[in-house]
Amino acid sequence: MDNLPLDMSHPSVRDHMALVRLQVLTPLSLLINIAAVALCATIANPSIRDILRVRPTSISPSPTVLAIYVAVIYATQIGYCLLLVLASKPETKRTLTKGVGLSLVFANWIMALWAAAWILQFFLISAVLQGLLIICLLYSNIALLVYHSPTNDRPIDTALIHAPLRFFLVLPLNILFPLCLFITLGLAYHPTPGGQPTDYSKWHAWAGFAVIMATNLVGLVVIALRRDIVWCIAATWICVSIWTDGVKPAPVYITTLTFTVLLPIALLASYVYAHFYGPRPIALNGDDALNRNRATPQRAVSGDAREVDVEALWG
Repeated sequence: MDNLPLDMSHPSVRDHMALVRLQVLTPLSLLINIAAVALCATIANPSIRDILRVRPTSISPSPTVLAIYVAVIYATQIGYCLLLVLASKPETKRTLTKGVGLSLVFANWIMALWAAAWILQFFLISAVLQGLLIICLLYSNIALLVYHSPTNDRPIDTALIHAPLRFFLVLPLNILFPLCLFITLGLAYHPTPGGQPTDYSKWHAWAGFAVIMATNLVGLVVIALRRDIVWCIAATWICVSIWTDGVKPAPVYITTLTFTVLLPIALLASYVYAHFYGPRPIALNGDDALNRNRATPQRAVSGDAREVDVEALWG
């Protein structure tokens, strides 16, 4: 280690090495995720779709609609991987290494393991894996929100870092974890030869209503307070996947249909409120603006010159 030209204990060198690890591990984990889910959805017998049909619940989604949702997650993650390689701004690299880090790598591995556990019908393990997936993605989303919040100055970071992580989080939170939990707890019904049960009490409708109501109320609060377009699209998509999957009991069908309309309305209302009643930027008068312009270069000159070399490592 003493013969190396760089000091491996230097914080910037460690950050650079962390970025290199992400450039290798993230595409690899995504490839494993895609391969595992694709094999379990097409070649395996029973497949992911087959088990959804054999063990339907009151919240079971349409396999086709959900498959398109997952494909969008994969497409956005490909953009994320490209950003890992092409990013040049120090702020972007800090967001990738400090905000997301290895959490997305772990999430892709967990998703691949879930696909295997699902087709093997280990539903308790599937529920545990989905719970871990929520924790993993929730951690990275909170870290991004608190320490690396999205900004209009870096729209690419918002589109390729914040959006994929948020879109990925809604999948286990709103549908996959509750679905695994329903089957684990025996809240699935056994379809008749005709396809649907005649006794609608076997749908466990009110349990499904409680799950749909709880998850979408959380989404409604997030959308209204943060004007979160990604969460709105993701949660609405999940609602559509549920009510389009054949016949559903009335409490579930009406609730999902209501939130399909209510979530976009909440987003629009939040934007309207912010436009008319939100805080206005404070305009500086001539003297204040002049003093501000004069003060800026003085602070830049007084900075430590060694900081330039630190940032150069990122470039």
